[in-house]
Formats: sequence, structure tokens, C-alpha cells
Amino acid sequence: MKTGKIIANLRANKGWSQTELADNADVSRVMIGKYERGDASPSIEAAKKIADAFGVSLDQLVGEGINADFDKQTLNRMKEILKLEENKKLTLFDLIDTYIRDANARKVYA
Repeated sequence: MKTGKIIANLRANKGWSQTELADNADVSRVMIGKYERGDASPSIEAAKKIADAFGVSLDQLVGEGINADFDKQTLNRMKEILKLEENKKLTLFDLIDTYIRDANARKVYA
């Protein structure tokens, strides 16, 4: 998916008009329209402002990179997990693994 379509989808999910996105991102509404139509690509500065307005990573905004599937809140949580003591990280990972395993089992038997 191209960046313009991602911007349009994120904007629609927020229920924002192009003007509201422009106001929240401090980017002109005309440029938002150009990005969404694929007539222009945002500069790194503009992309960062747009990503920040949506609360997503730059990877997610452009649909590429190792963090493309994660919003900023998830990325920040992962960073905080990495700061924990090793035994606490292992406990947390065990808990996460248990939830994932249970969710996958429910899908199989549903």
C-alpha cells in the first residue's frame, strides 16, 4: 500500500477531514490532498508530523520497515520491556506466550 493510501486510511479511521489532519499535523491541507492522491510524497519532516498526529511510527506510515505493524504506544511498551530485569522480562514473555497460545487454540477449535 502506498503512503498516500495509508494516510487516507489512517485519517478515515480517526474520522478526520483533510483539514483536521492538516491542523493536527501542522501541514497544509493542499499537501495532504496531494499525498493522498499520490501527486506528491511527504518530506521526512512532514511524514514525521503526520505520523505523530496519528500516533504511529514512520514505518507504519510508509508501510515498510520492521516496525510497520506497530503503533507508537506498542513500540514504547516494547522499549520499556527491554529495560526490565531479565527475570521480569521472562515472566512477562511467558504470560504473553500463554495468551497467544490460548488465542490460537481458540481459533483452531472455533
